[in-house]
Amino acid sequence: MNATAAFQTLRRLASKIDNSEHCGLCRQALAPQHDHLIDPRTRRLVCSCQACAILFNNPAAQYKRVPKRVQFLPDYDIGDAEWDTLAIPIGIAFFVKQSIGENGGHQIAAYYPSPAGPVESLLSLDSLHVDLLEPETEGLLVNRAARESFVLPIDECYRLVGLMRTHWKGLSGGAEVWKQMQLFFEEMKNRAHA
Repeated sequence: MNATAAFQTLRRLASKIDNSEHCGLCRQALAPQHDHLIDPRTRRLVCSCQACAILFNNPAAQYKRVPKRVQFLPDYDIGDAEWDTLAIPIGIAFFVKQSIGENGGHQIAAYYPSPAGPVESLLSLDSLHVDLLEPETEGLLVNRAARESFVLPIDECYRLVGLMRTHWKGLSGGAEVWKQMQLFFEEMKNRAHA
């Protein structure tokens, strides 16, 4: 096969690739805005159609449905001394209440976005007000530079991590990554007030 024929074959195959998102359970095509489920054991997010998402409103199910609540917390702030004990090298982090064991206990995990993905740290802080969070499915997102905090669906917390990964350039990240971060926080504030 010559190079031209090989190229035409590749072009024909590429045109048949379906780049749309599909439900991770039933394979139905999804709209750009769709539900997500999370497997609490692996913390893996799964895209879901509405019909499959409804099936997982049961707390005993393998997956948990990720809620859509976005709540701006204008009066919530972690003090400087407490933030310093977290040893998080940047001023953005999200905190998740995670179930442990079968007795209903919880631990707090902190994640911060990095160019390599989310970095996790298990915390022994009881002073964080994570009681307002749904376990595994919501995060308390704190932006220290702007002194802003939000309760967000966990998929939005991971979207923030994705923004950093895809837009980071060089050692400091570059102007584009920080512009995208600012747009993300503005979007969340608008959604919270809608």
